[in-house]
Amino acid sequence: MSKFLFNGPDNATYTVVLAHGAGAPMDSVFMERTAIGIAGRELRVARFEFPYMVKRREDGKRRPPDRVSVLIEAYLQVATELGPKNLVIGGKSMGGRIASMIADEAGVAGLICLGYPFHPPGKPEKPRTTHLESLETPTLILQGERDPFGKKEEVTSYSLSPSIQVEYLPDGDHDLKPRKASGRTHEDNRNAAIAAAHAFVEDL
Repeated sequence: MSKFLFNGPDNATYTVVLAHGAGAPMDSVFMERTAIGIAGRELRVARFEFPYMVKRREDGKRRPPDRVSVLIEAYLQVATELGPKNLVIGGKSMGGRIASMIADEAGVAGLICLGYPFHPPGKPEKPRTTHLESLETPTLILQGERDPFGKKEEVTSYSLSPSIQVEYLPDGDHDLKPRKASGRTHEDNRNAAIAAAHAFVEDL
């Protein structure tokens, strides 16, 4: 049985699963504020950690992410435990990518990715988009306009499945944070992302 952090009402119609990114745990500031924000709109939010992060929590040693096959197996187990009906999966960066790789197989209701890693930073010639071309699960990707893992001008050139909706956060980086000169704040973009996620789930 996976260990979850839950926010929001137990009787919510939909549960949104948020997996962490490669370097930060499920209770990082980004994950905490995003989960609480989404749960504040009458949704239930569940967070969990991949095996390598569980080990890090136990012994304090930083280690690289598990193999992709291990990450996929862990996320599939989570989807099975929570039940795919009225389940929306996703996560931050790597967590969202792994969710996108299992969404169709798991039969979930939807997918929400926060800062999708479309390619390694500085290497747009190595896109990770092949499976996104045929994805059938209704999907929302919340992407900073200047995300080094996929800037707006790069993402708009990809051949993505019609099931994928991309919302760009003005001047946002990989954490959706804009520069001060933009006139926007991190909270502005985070609130916009939370509102978009809520609207997406409402439309499922």
